[in-house]
Amino acid sequence: MNLRTRGAGIAGLAALTVIALAGCASANASTTPVAGSMATLSPSDKVAITFESYNLSNAGIWSNTITTLLDEFQKEHPNITVKAQPSDSSSTAGSVQKEILAGGAPDVAQITFGELDFAATTLGAQNLTSVVGKTALDDEFGGKYPYNPRAKVLADWKGATYGLPYVFSTPVLWINKAMFTQAGLDPATVDLSTWDAVEAAGKKISAATGKPSVSVTCTVTGGNWCMQSLFRSNGAQVLSDDRKKIGFGSAEAVSTVKTFRDMFEAGVLANQDGTTQYESFAKGQTAIHVNTSALQGAFMAGAKAGNWTLDARPLPSFGSKAVVPTNSGSFLAMFSKDPKKQAAAWELMQWMTSSHAYESISTKIGYLPLRSSMTQKGGPLYDWVEQNPLVKPNLKQLDALQPWVSYPGNSYVQIDQVLATAIENSVYYGKDPSATMKDAAQRAQGMIK
Repeated sequence: MNLRTRGAGIAGLAALTVIALAGCASANASTTPVAGSMATLSPSDKVAITFESYNLSNAGIWSNTITTLLDEFQKEHPNITVKAQPSDSSSTAGSVQKEILAGGAPDVAQITFGELDFAATTLGAQNLTSVVGKTALDDEFGGKYPYNPRAKVLADWKGATYGLPYVFSTPVLWINKAMFTQAGLDPATVDLSTWDAVEAAGKKISAATGKPSVSVTCTVTGGNWCMQSLFRSNGAQVLSDDRKKIGFGSAEAVSTVKTFRDMFEAGVLANQDGTTQYESFAKGQTAIHVNTSALQGAFMAGAKAGNWTLDARPLPSFGSKAVVPTNSGSFLAMFSKDPKKQAAAWELMQWMTSSHAYESISTKIGYLPLRSSMTQKGGPLYDWVEQNPLVKPNLKQLDALQPWVSYPGNSYVQIDQVLATAIENSVYYGKDPSATMKDAAQRAQGMIK
């Protein structure tokens, strides 16, 4: 049994930050005006705004792609100066709150979907339905290449839009075809459609290599967005539809966790933190890996350097149950209150979610093009998709997407950590899955409001 040490981590510190700062801002009332309250910029208006993004915290293709788009924006909008800054913690909402306490929030910030409730109700994300108006939002989500219907509503909250869905993916099953071949499996025909089939293939590869061959980032800290997909695919929910009851102590949730406990005890599932999992796969040390498509570029580079072939499959199912993919990622929220800055922020938000932006974001990083019609015949991403079939499982899952659920109240980060710890203890550290998951659900129930 290979074990790893689980430390306190940044997420726990982020939880304390969010609790300490909660209540510093309040949400706007939900209204649905056709025209919003935002000012109009004239060419003579000179406006400086700040854009905060966690993609800028990641060196290489992530920060390079976003920086290039920002440079292009400023050339197209010479009267708007954009100061770009990375998020400074694993909690994007916590990062924005620190800026608020330091004297002012960023004008535009990239916020993860798991923080939507807090952003809309407490942090001060502007109600775009009120600020820019329904007409402007309809124009943004429509146009020649409209947003995918399942994507465009992901930052809506109680009848109003609080952000523009920006970058995300669904969980993808990545495979190293060379390791399959070395174990006597044909990667073109091997069944990986169910978790039972994945375990069976993993046993053969592990027998050939003498080490665990499968890694699933959903089962460790930082993977709760993905674990929500696994729960839902097995008939469980983390939160009831009325947002009042924690659901990850249910029999279906326990069964989900036990699936991966069994894989670990069979010597198939690697016990590694999330970063080590994707680095090991990129180095060609693991045959099967579940993670976001945002790592596609890194995996392609690793495959090229290691002389192995990368492939992608849809998320496996639990027997005959339908797979329910959830989304990772983030939306762009406006925090400006000054009318001129709001107008400049809106220009930037539209630019960063334009078809031009998604050409770069999708082809260079690997995120889904939320304007999925761009991938259809005649669209600017059609040829790219045909030449890069790794994208197709992710695109297919977009049509069945269900939202990454955010928890109510100010303790949402703590709830995520309670759940992650319970899953890790159940899968990797010998704790009884039923008792552990039920206890975690009871503790989380006391944290929601």
